[in-house]
Amino acid sequence: MTQWATIAQAISTATGRPFEVRSNRAVGGGCINTAAVLGDGSQSYFVKLNATDRLDMFEAEAAGLRALAEPGAMRVPEPICTGSAGGQSFLVMELLDLGGRLDGVPAGRQLAELHRATAPTFGWERDNTIGSTPQRNTQTTDWVRFWREHRLGRQLEIAAANGYGGRLQAAGERLMARLDALIDHAPEASILHGDLWGGNIGATRQGEPVIFDPAVYYGDREADIAMTELFGGFGGDFYAAYREAWPLDAGYATRKTLYNLYHILNHLNLFGGGYLSQSQGMIERLLAETR
Repeated sequence: MTQWATIAQAISTATGRPFEVRSNRAVGGGCINTAAVLGDGSQSYFVKLNATDRLDMFEAEAAGLRALAEPGAMRVPEPICTGSAGGQSFLVMELLDLGGRLDGVPAGRQLAELHRATAPTFGWERDNTIGSTPQRNTQTTDWVRFWREHRLGRQLEIAAANGYGGRLQAAGERLMARLDALIDHAPEASILHGDLWGGNIGATRQGEPVIFDPAVYYGDREADIAMTELFGGFGGDFYAAYREAWPLDAGYATRKTLYNLYHILNHLNLFGGGYLSQSQGMIERLLAETR
């Protein structure tokens, strides 16, 4: 059985509807995966593909999409099935037509509503990935400890293994010792998208906001808002609508840098030394805030 036939059989089993691949169109899958749209003339699905040892990554992504959908606050693609075929792992999802213009007002309001879905602990029931980097989600009631051990500390460990030692590690150690002074509020454990930059949000032709490609866990909602500002921002209407629905705590401007440092360190570990100076600069700015 060919790869596509195996995936078609998995779709049929998951949906309870016969499906046979009659069209196969390659589409952009980002820098981590390859992707295709499969159709049979009446049904179409979006399929992500990667190496066979990435199946757990796809299973975690599917679980994350289901977790984000559960509150009913924002639209996410429905995961259909995961598996392995033709020497690759796959994730099949609902195909959404994301050809609409994102309106910041409903997107901001809906994200605030999503963040009102909370849990008793930070972290999540399973580990997942941020990009292709393993992301630990060990559950704890201590947010500062979670950020120190499973976010900044873990990225600094990976950076050291990648040869980024010296100044980065010394400054990083000082920063982790001062996290209590920087995270000086008491956030709820909100469900987070976890990787919410502009490439992971869109809108249907009808204008409904859609989020996808998550790195889900429960944490300070400001970590999601910070990420939206990292690569250009979502526009003033989005932030005004979010803050109207749920104002941010005082001190967010400083915590934004702290939360985005996690992603810049991850970019350093994924893409190389072009992010080293930015990482060091962010750490130095945060250390200056605690002098």
